Amino acid sequence: MIGLYSINRPSITGESWFLSGNQRQQTLRQEYVFTTTAAIAHGITNVTPGIFTHNSGGTYTDGTSSFGLPFCTSVAVAGVISFYVTTTQIVFVVGAGAPVITSGRINLEWLASP
Repeated sequence: MIGLYSINRPSITGESWFLSGNQRQQTLRQEYVFTTTAAIAHGITNVTPGIFTHNSGGTYTDGTSSFGLPFCTSVAVAGVISFYVTTTQIVFVVGAGAPVITSGRINLEWLASP
């Protein structure tokens, strides 16, 4: 895996996937930086189910402590901030009592078109 993590555009990860008719697909990675829980336009084209490969979520801070950010559900869980991805946006789900974000980052990886 290539250790490039860019914010302004996707980077090639160095992975090769053979999922459709033995046709090679590479994966791309991009970091998204945020300071609120407002949805983020991700700019990824052709988003389909199963396109995302390694979404480590990322981390955020409330200015005092650091927290993990799970890519897991569209249902609010008390005390947790999570996120999911639509065809156009990264959407945050904030559970009651969750910390207030001052800054954070999300790492998305996805299959490029064959």
